[in-house]
Amino acid sequence: MTRRTKKSRGGTPIRGLLPLVALLALWQLVGDPDSPYFPPPSEWVAGVQPLLTGNKLLDAVGATSATFLVGLALATLIGSVVGTLIGASRPVDRALSPSLEFLRALPAASLVPVAALILGYTTQMKLVVVVLPATWPILLAVRQARRSLSPVLLDVPRTLGLSRWHRATKILLPALLPAVLLGVRVAAPLALIITLLVEIVTRVNGLGAALGAAQANYLSAQVYGLLTIAGLLGFAVNWIVTRGEVAISTRMRGTTGQ
Repeated sequence: MTRRTKKSRGGTPIRGLLPLVALLALWQLVGDPDSPYFPPPSEWVAGVQPLLTGNKLLDAVGATSATFLVGLALATLIGSVVGTLIGASRPVDRALSPSLEFLRALPAASLVPVAALILGYTTQMKLVVVVLPATWPILLAVRQARRSLSPVLLDVPRTLGLSRWHRATKILLPALLPAVLLGVRVAAPLALIITLLVEIVTRVNGLGAALGAAQANYLSAQVYGLLTIAGLLGFAVNWIVTRGEVAISTRMRGTTGQ
């Protein structure tokens, strides 16, 4: 890959933001600072300013980020393990398939009342509601990948007399890792969206709770400012997950090539 190609690929996300920047610049030029519904971007900074005192904004972003990261990590672990176990047995797969499809179709918002009833309006409740929907993309991708593995590939380590640990780390994990990465790429933005949604609905500490409070108090400039921060957070998550997937995939190809 040439240096020019690398630069062009690296600059693509930045170029993709140019229409949004142009729209915000136009909004700033024609917007009315006194508008109760559509204040210009310059007012958003002033609207968020009160949250900077006492580190309220930083605490809110930290709480949302922590829930997102822990939730995605747990979803990855649960989805990978359960997906592998289900995909390894066709009778179990057939028996659980209807239940899995039913649970996957449940909207994330419908889990909030049940989780709140059991755990209360706590961080643990928020984490549970985030983990359950985020698990499905990873679980289903890994299940399908496990079902598609060649029996010959699985018989090789037995023939060589490898231990179960070496079978899992040397054969099974590399074969299923692309499916895990694909599931994580789908689950990551979903986990962030659900985290914000739960915070808005339940007002449990986080960026979504601050956004809901600003809306309830008709602080339109603060709403737009917090929405911008949430968008930047989502952009960062997408960039990190994509870069991580590319890096791991490239390393796997290099290791395989050696």
